[in-house]
Amino acid sequence: MNWNKIFALSLRHIYLIKGSFPRILDLIYWPTIQIFLWGFISKFFTLSSSYYSNTVGIILSAAILYDFLFRASISYNMMFLEEIWSRNFTNLFIAPIKISEIITALTVTAIFRTLIGLVPASLLAIPLFGISIFKIGVPLIFLLTALYVFGVTLGLLVTSGLVRFGPSFENIAWASLFFLAPLGCIYYPIEILPNWLQIISKLLPLVHIFEEMRNILIYDIINYIQIIKAIFISLLYFIFGIIVFYWSYNGAKVRGTLINMGE
Repeated sequence: MNWNKIFALSLRHIYLIKGSFPRILDLIYWPTIQIFLWGFISKFFTLSSSYYSNTVGIILSAAILYDFLFRASISYNMMFLEEIWSRNFTNLFIAPIKISEIITALTVTAIFRTLIGLVPASLLAIPLFGISIFKIGVPLIFLLTALYVFGVTLGLLVTSGLVRFGPSFENIAWASLFFLAPLGCIYYPIEILPNWLQIISKLLPLVHIFEEMRNILIYDIINYIQIIKAIFISLLYFIFGIIVFYWSYNGAKVRGTLINMGE
């Protein structure tokens, strides 16, 4: 791989963000709205129920982590869609750039877009609700890593669909994470699900990530085996996503559909 090409591709998308206030506003707006919405809902539950006093902390922390996952996936998709909307898609694949370099550049740049949304939202939660996700400590780094890898994987799979089926597949980009949310046990423990759904859910890294988050915040217990399991499962899905992307790309080349993607 040529890291100069990867850097150039990444820099192009960073400049697109830097030169557009609406893009920056969009990255910050939705995570902030999520914090306000879930923060006040959680506060209401806390004041109206004695079930457990840390409702705000648990739900807000889950909302922040879920939004991080959402932003990682959508950021990846959006950069790819911008290539289509700007009619640069064909040029991207005609240029002497390897597929691995395109995937790496988008993966690296997506973290930049994701952090633009995560950091302000996380900092706002501290003065507004007295909740700091950073209380999770060092395990937070590993949980975010697992979330980011899985989020990028979802973006990669949706991107594969765009390459294979064209812009008509775009709606899936917005629906993919909402489909997985109930199985990910983001706001509730896995025991809530029926037994047969629990089996399916355990195949996702989300269950292990959010279960570990709750264990740390409620019981102050860190299970590194569960964290390693979450990262391992995320990496397996990422490898699968790369294989699917190559398969979609080669199929599109054979059918000659790549040339029509930006039109």
